[in-house]
Amino acid sequence: MAAAGLSVTVTHSNEKHDLHVTPQEGSSEPIVQDLAQVVEEATGVPLPFQKLIFKGKSLKEMETPLSALGIQNGCRLMLIGEKNNPEEEVELKKLKDLEKSVKKVADHLEELTKELTGIQQGFLAKELQAEALCKLDRRVKGTIEQFMKILEEIDTMILPENFKDSRLKRKGLVKKVQAFLSECDTVEQNICQETERLQSTNLALAE
Repeated sequence: MAAAGLSVTVTHSNEKHDLHVTPQEGSSEPIVQDLAQVVEEATGVPLPFQKLIFKGKSLKEMETPLSALGIQNGCRLMLIGEKNNPEEEVELKKLKDLEKSVKKVADHLEELTKELTGIQQGFLAKELQAEALCKLDRRVKGTIEQFMKILEEIDTMILPENFKDSRLKRKGLVKKVQAFLSECDTVEQNICQETERLQSTNLALAE
């Protein structure tokens, strides 16, 4: 069964935006954050600087379901907040592209982790495990290199003090990449441990 969405009208300055809000994957109904993200796409007002108002009350809790606030199909809301200037939009576009690159590399890391789990659980013939672990280790090292290149690209971006949204997004992206690099280290350690275990087993069998 598909998750239900709802349509609302958001007024910003002299503009009206008819928006359709859908819930995140795995959720049964949209929350305030889902609405704020759609509003950002439609109006250009960054999520951290939005003030969404419904029936005189500001929507502050991002995780609150819209239905709990009485927001239904056809409801009207007001938005207060300024758009980014064109120069900052260019930098935000770069950061969004880098964010897509991070997701692509992260998806690859997830595949590598699943492959390692399969080897650990014995889903691969023992005589093939050593070669598979060696290849896996090389691929993890390649993944680390890709993440490091993305970090270098982020580091070369010069963002003025007044580009608050861009600076906030860059900070969040750096933290995300650092967390994935930490995951890579864990996978590398697990590959090393699995290789040592395999070598010990082979030595024991040889004796």
